[in-house]
Amino acid sequence: MENILLILNIIFGLILVLLILMQKSEGGALGIGVSQESFMFSRSAGNFMTKATAVVATLFIICSLALTIVSRGELTPTSSVLDTIEENAEDTPAIPENNN
Repeated sequence: MENILLILNIIFGLILVLLILMQKSEGGALGIGVSQESFMFSRSAGNFMTKATAVVATLFIICSLALTIVSRGELTPTSSVLDTIEENAEDTPAIPENNN
């Protein structure tokens, strides 16, 4: 299950990066490539790309959370940290009280 979620997370991440890179920049890009012909179709294409980016980003976040929840079960400690400290304290030699 963990491997499937990991592969899905990588795929969603790559698709998300590609969708973001394919989107037209909102800043105008210094006026390069702006024409009336491309402006006519840019609204519908931009609207689709924005919705697709939002859907893939949501799937990526859900998959990341699911991967965290699934892998958290393996991280439960079997013993307490305080038990380890108490075991190590018994092994250390005592300091003499009188150093004369």
